Amino acid sequence: MRLAFCLYKYFPFGGLQRDFLRIALACQARGHDIRVYTLEWRGEIPAGFERVLVPARAWWNHIRYRKFSAWVEADLARRPVERVVGFNKMPGLDIYYAADPCYEEMARSLRNPFYRLGGRYRHFAAWERAVFTPGSRTEILTISSVQQPFFIHHYGTPAERFHPLPPGISPDRRASIDAPAIRAAFRAEFGLNDRDLLLMQIGSGFKTKGLDRSLKALATLPEALRTRTRLVALGDDDPRPFLRQAKTLGIGERVAILRGRDDVPRFLLGADLLVHPAYSENTGTVLLEALVAGLPVLATDVCGYAHYIAEAGAGCLIEAPFTQKALDVALAALLADPGARARCSSQALAFAETADLYSLHEKAADFILGPERKLHA
Repeated sequence: MRLAFCLYKYFPFGGLQRDFLRIALACQARGHDIRVYTLEWRGEIPAGFERVLVPARAWWNHIRYRKFSAWVEADLARRPVERVVGFNKMPGLDIYYAADPCYEEMARSLRNPFYRLGGRYRHFAAWERAVFTPGSRTEILTISSVQQPFFIHHYGTPAERFHPLPPGISPDRRASIDAPAIRAAFRAEFGLNDRDLLLMQIGSGFKTKGLDRSLKALATLPEALRTRTRLVALGDDDPRPFLRQAKTLGIGERVAILRGRDDVPRFLLGADLLVHPAYSENTGTVLLEALVAGLPVLATDVCGYAHYIAEAGAGCLIEAPFTQKALDVALAALLADPGARARCSSQALAFAETADLYSLHEKAADFILGPERKLHA
């Protein structure tokens, strides 16, 4: 079977991008041909993939995306495939992998009414409508139950077109038998002694992930804790605004912001707490990556995967509506109580032994390749 996968940008450290790659590889491993349409590709191209760089150019992204869709539609007419799978919202998809939140909901709840007069809004609203309107034939793979009610509310999407998937945490994120040795080596490499406390924040899009909130919370720690605590953020984003904020808060020497890396599991094992006070988050895969590594989590409850942290007893959730004070207090309490962190860690590891946190990509491939799927017209 010939499969076309569509996504605007591929880079190795994005959550959506990692999911795309693992799903496509799972389909390829079952003997199917993979064609990928994209505007940009950073990193290696898997053997056997046909990567198509779409020559769409424009000053504005929404115009570029419109050109992308038109070019892909024309190419598919010349070189048809059996299934078209999209990782961004666009017309003409057989299957959409719903990693992004509801755009219409954000446009109406987080923006002023004038925002909806612009061309950018009209484009993204129309492309979302093409996927979710009742007349669409696109099937929707969902990775979080948080956003589904918004899509149904704004578009009246039939519930039977949503197909939930379990999480898809990579097995290499799980704490292995040599986790203590890895932790010790990591902390020695970064100059951390047994009294030092390391906060990790992981994920591209520092603003959405709430890095500004984490910096404020670090700055308000009691001095005895603050002088023992460092924060390391990993992600593909511009670090400069947050480094300036850290300097202004007087914690510049306690903060490091690094590009995305391939050795994230080492950071999870070497840290003392994951902080993820996101403003919005469809899932929050990093929460589960921390959970299976036994790293306690402090996050906002707006994250789609936050309920797993509560079910496992693996950390603390800041309830909506968010207040900075609640985050400040929770961070100080967790850092001051090593016993609480140890309980969170052991409970997280026990939960990871029994919960299905790993099969997303194989289940997605099952659905994409299933005989009940309609052929692309």
